[in-house]
Amino acid sequence: MIAIYYLGWSFAPGSYTRAEIYEFEVPEETLIQIIDIVKNENLSLILNEKVRISENNEFYLKEGRQDNNDFWYSIYFYYPDKQQIIKTWTRPKTKTTTMFAFVGINQGLTLENWKDVNESIFWWKNRPMKNEFERRILSKIKINNESPTLFQQPENGL
Repeated sequence: MIAIYYLGWSFAPGSYTRAEIYEFEVPEETLIQIIDIVKNENLSLILNEKVRISENNEFYLKEGRQDNNDFWYSIYFYYPDKQQIIKTWTRPKTKTTTMFAFVGINQGLTLENWKDVNESIFWWKNRPMKNEFERRILSKIKINNESPTLFQQPENGL
C-alpha cells in the first residue's frame, strides 16, 4: 500500500505538485499588495542580492509573471541569517480567493540548491521547513487579522 502511495506521490501531474498551498479570501492583486507591505515592513525578507546560475552569470530574481500566459505570480523572500531564498507564488482561485504557495528553499545565492517544501513523502521531515515559513513569513500576512487556511489540493493536482 505504501509503495502505491509513493508511486502516485512521485509522479503527481502538474507543476508545483509538492508546494504547500494556503488560501486567502482576497483577490490576488490585494494579496500581492499586502505581501509588498509586509516585505517593506520586514526589510530583511527582501532578496536584494544578485543570484547566479554559474559563477559568471549574476542577475536579480524577477518577481511577477514571466508573461501574460503565466499562471503563477512568483514572489521571493530571503532568510539572510541562513542565506536561503524562499520561492512562493500566488494564483487566483476565484475572483475573491487567492492561493499562496510555499514552493521551496534554495540554499545560498547559486540557484542549484533548491529543495521542494514537501520533498519527503514522510510529512514530519517537511514540517520544520513549513513551521519556519509560517512563523517568519505567513504569520505576517494576515487579512482582517485572519490567517489563511491550508488549501486541500485535488487528487489530480492544480
